Amino acid sequence: MRAAGRIVSVNGPVLRASGMREFSMREMVHAGKLSLLGEIIRLDGDEAVIQVFEETAGLRTGEPVVGAGAPLSMSLGPGLLGSIFDGIGRPLRKLLEKEGSFVSRGVNIPQLDPDASWDVTPLGKVGDVVTGGTPIATVRETSLVEHRILTPPGVEGEILSILPAGFHRGSETVARLRDGRGRERVVPMISSWPVRTARPVAERLLPDEPLLTGQRVIDGLFPLSKGGVSAIPGGFGTGKTVTQHQLAKWSDAHIVVYIGCGERGNEMTQVLEEFPVLEDPRSGKPLMERTVLIANTSNMPVAAREASIYTGITIAEYYRDMGYDVALMADSTSRWAEALREISGRLGEIPAEEGFPAYLPTRIAEFYERAGKVTTLGGTRGSISIIGAVSPPGGDFTEPVTRHTKRFIRCFWALDQQLARSRHFPAISWTDSYSEYGDEVKTWYEANVDAAWTSLRDRARALLAEDDSIQQIIRLVGEDVLPDDQKLTALTASLLKNGYLQQGAFGPDSYCPPRKGIAILDIMIGFHERAKGMIARGCPLSPLRKMDELVELAHLRELPWDKPEAFDDLKRRLVKRMMEIDRERLATRATGSVRL
Repeated sequence: MRAAGRIVSVNGPVLRASGMREFSMREMVHAGKLSLLGEIIRLDGDEAVIQVFEETAGLRTGEPVVGAGAPLSMSLGPGLLGSIFDGIGRPLRKLLEKEGSFVSRGVNIPQLDPDASWDVTPLGKVGDVVTGGTPIATVRETSLVEHRILTPPGVEGEILSILPAGFHRGSETVARLRDGRGRERVVPMISSWPVRTARPVAERLLPDEPLLTGQRVIDGLFPLSKGGVSAIPGGFGTGKTVTQHQLAKWSDAHIVVYIGCGERGNEMTQVLEEFPVLEDPRSGKPLMERTVLIANTSNMPVAAREASIYTGITIAEYYRDMGYDVALMADSTSRWAEALREISGRLGEIPAEEGFPAYLPTRIAEFYERAGKVTTLGGTRGSISIIGAVSPPGGDFTEPVTRHTKRFIRCFWALDQQLARSRHFPAISWTDSYSEYGDEVKTWYEANVDAAWTSLRDRARALLAEDDSIQQIIRLVGEDVLPDDQKLTALTASLLKNGYLQQGAFGPDSYCPPRKGIAILDIMIGFHERAKGMIARGCPLSPLRKMDELVELAHLRELPWDKPEAFDDLKRRLVKRMMEIDRERLATRATGSVRL
């Protein structure tokens, strides 16, 4: 650390300091006698503008500004999983132990415990040549995740020494290398990476494998790829947070990073209370063993909120580089954008739409572009899938954050307030939502789930779109005036909405295997196609409505998937009953013709 500079003005979280000519852009500083952590965001000759990540009340002009000599960085190593950090990477459990319930300002605490011991298993030996991204040792971080200690990007050389197998502290050096110029380089167990800089990869790959979520409306109609990006926009009470909780719990990602960015304290408290006791449905172990939480509530300093999504995505990239599939939940990017707006206003920048800075689209793009399915520097494959919640005021999807987010994502799960008010959850609108990943993942679905996945998906979406028009007519003049074929469409759409798209967040239906979802869709679409043919041949809809099997079909989602024969049995009985109705109609028509 070096001393330089004095505070000349304080404007909320924004400071101006003089004597800063020797400092660098984005360098971390400690401001004032309290040593508040901040970051240089503008340099102008001898003066610098600093955003402070802590409350600035009590700071005075003339107090010193001390440089840290490095940008805002995140410590990366064993101990991340199961931890809860604030927006700038400070461990909240350690802060609680040190400070109690109320955290003092200027507290300096290691992000990862350097004294914690880990059981290290070396992968290399003296004389091996390694390059950036090469796994050099493993640590059993949790019972669910093997932590791979990688050679840092840009570091390569011959191994001169390496830790023997056994327990070692986090502060130790795992290996020493000699590069091609004869210089000695080290591979630490705990490394550091600037959060605003994306970690390098060898190659970006096509996102052709779905992130399975167990939510029928997503897996069936609006799929998300591993390495894809999605947004969940919705007004207050539409279920953004609950939907993200479901995705965090049930998605088939190896690692989950959950960022609570500027949300209300009670919502974040619920996350912090629930996640540590949630059971990983695949292993039966605590879900926190493969989860990292970033907690930055709306009452925390605004600058730390702006930094929180970068802290989270850096952790996600670190595990991606190990070859894991990572799901990152950002709740919500609207609060992050509001932090940008507040800081921009303090800087006196010319505002753009609704007061947001003109560079808002650039910042949104920079965040979402750090997702992707990649070949890592070490030659493995990993991915980061980003699911960002958006909180448009009043549910207005034309506001700047939602509109600009749509430019950089390929999957849009629009939450509908009317659906939420009618207690239809998840309240994902089948008319406003879309996914551009369908064509990329259809080969995987057809090979691993059902060959008819694409046709069933397209037919279900077409039926729901057709029903949307029919419902407008029904609201105007009632259903009785409709022809039977349109009544059938409305009936099938009702089955789809209530028996397929609707899914509770609790209970046995909170997770639906893809094969079960397709089986339900297959029976519903099959019923519609057979009934449509019968109506075209002159059969009325009324006897079809009265079938007992139709009631069973509406509740098919409640059947457990461990008995797939029950689905086949219903399908057989449904077809049999429809054939009987068709024969009865023909018999009645024949009898009637004889009487004539």
